[in-house]
Amino acid sequence: MKMKKNGFLIVIPTVLFTVMSMSVAQIGGDWKAPPEADKITNPLKGDAASVDAGKKTFQQMCAICHGNKGKGDGVAGAALNPRPTDFSKSTFQEQTDGAIFWKMTEGRAPMAAYKDILKEDQRWELVNYIRTLKK
Repeated sequence: MKMKKNGFLIVIPTVLFTVMSMSVAQIGGDWKAPPEADKITNPLKGDAASVDAGKKTFQQMCAICHGNKGKGDGVAGAALNPRPTDFSKSTFQEQTDGAIFWKMTEGRAPMAAYKDILKEDQRWELVNYIRTLKK
């Protein structure tokens, strides 16, 4: 971002501006999906085949950080801040399918946004599989 002040060109690095404009919740506090995410309906809910497909995608894409059982204890997740979510916790499982889908779609550092990496059906399959990781 470039700004002029008193005739001088001031450059504010984009990263710094982005971090400064983020709320604490976006950086490391409680990660809440927007209220409209709760209204997103899971088109594959209850589909056993989607759970199996979601498990395969989870093992390939998610287990490295979230761990094989989704407890947030994956090898690559140990150094992350915030730490990867424990999908077995009730606080996670109490979220709507739409909120979970929104989070994996949009991401939040250090978690990547998967909207351009995984197809929509793959993300719903992951939601369905993650639902099986309850305590």
